[in-house]
Amino acid sequence: MDTFLLTFDLIGTFVFALSGATLGVRNRLDLFGVLVLSFAAATSGGIARDLLIGASLPVALANWYYLAVSCLAGLATFYRHVEIDRLRNPVQLFDAGGLALFAVTGALKALDFGLAPVSATLLGMLSGIGGGIARDVLVARTPVIFQADLYAVAALSGAAAVVVGHGLGLPLVPVVVVGVGLCFGLRYMAIRHGWRLPVAEHRES
Repeated sequence: MDTFLLTFDLIGTFVFALSGATLGVRNRLDLFGVLVLSFAAATSGGIARDLLIGASLPVALANWYYLAVSCLAGLATFYRHVEIDRLRNPVQLFDAGGLALFAVTGALKALDFGLAPVSATLLGMLSGIGGGIARDVLVARTPVIFQADLYAVAALSGAAAVVVGHGLGLPLVPVVVVGVGLCFGLRYMAIRHGWRLPVAEHRES
């Protein structure tokens, strides 16, 4: 379980770091600013998760390879942003991937620490959305989670799928694949087709 969680955690770290670095390049940050934004986007959700479950020290701060992975993604984006920009909506695409991976690993780690299913689901969601919130706040942009897109809902769905599969005693790999696929699929469809949650109508008095 530990090796599996670490692998997915590092993949999610890399993907979220790409989203942070891409946004940094688009906002004309210098190299240091891009690296800071990539690290913040990659690790904020995991740090919040680890603090809430009572880990002695957040894994992203205790192990150097989280910093190395996020800096690698930041450097690659800074020097190769033209190639990355050729992807359609690269920030949103990388963000959707990081959201899915972190929601799933967050829920699994919470379960591994003995948390109840509801708590594990909520922590999985927090793991997924934390990095995106930190990234957007650092560039003075309204976080995506507050813009009515299927963002937190997608993370919550992916985490819930993992918690349910774990509770039923299903094999780990298929459960993870379903959780990641569900979260990424919902977020991608929201981006592509404009799926949104209802927004209250506001009338000027």
